[in-house]
Amino acid sequence: MVSALFDLTGKVALVIGAAAGGLGAAAARGLFDHGATVALADLETQQGLLAETARACGGALRHTVDVTSEASVRALADSVAAAHGGIDVVVNAAGVMLRKEVEHTSLAEFEHVVRVNLTGTWLVGREFGPRLAAAGGGRIVNLTTVYAERVGPVPESAYYASKAGIVNVTRSLAAELGHSGVNVNALAPAVFYPTAMTAPLAETPDRLTWFEQRTMLGRLGDPAADLAGPVVFLASAASAYVTGQVLYADGGWSAW
Repeated sequence: MVSALFDLTGKVALVIGAAAGGLGAAAARGLFDHGATVALADLETQQGLLAETARACGGALRHTVDVTSEASVRALADSVAAAHGGIDVVVNAAGVMLRKEVEHTSLAEFEHVVRVNLTGTWLVGREFGPRLAAAGGGRIVNLTTVYAERVGPVPESAYYASKAGIVNVTRSLAAELGHSGVNVNALAPAVFYPTAMTAPLAETPDRLTWFEQRTMLGRLGDPAADLAGPVVFLASAASAYVTGQVLYADGGWSAW
């Protein structure tokens, strides 16, 4: 009975931003390992790394998407539906980071980060939410960060702003789609290492150590071991009565 709550057999799960080396790839592997048929999507420039994730997920079908483009997100929804006949779970892990002091951040750079992280999340929700509702329900999981409601020691004002916005977009979608059986939640990881996004921390080992010590569990998140559980929970029947929430996978970071 307990294992059945997390069984995704027969479900189609789309992971956006699933190129190897990122948290999306770890999410995809976790969903696949729990029985889901996984579809993967990322930018055209990331298709080589996406192929690595596809091989780890039993030869999952790959799609190209730019989450800042309405037409591209719509085409993705159409192609996934055509390939799989439907969809049950959407995990949006597409995102970018800009480590720059605010005084050195251009308006164009700020707007790019917000467009990918926040506007992209909204576009994915706008396109897939009604489709899930029309099919009788489903799950949307948006990746935000532990910094959604706080800031960290690294200057990343555009990133912090965009990730905070994702939380309220998630709540808004949950409110609109809940009566149609669509659960919408956000997953907020702390520092998972190594990933493509956190790899530069290796250049500042003292900061890496500080992050470890700042975490209650005394270690950083392991992409291969610590992400699958939260993702599968939010994608499965185990979270049937959970929506509009932020699940922190942060080793206790947010509890200090």
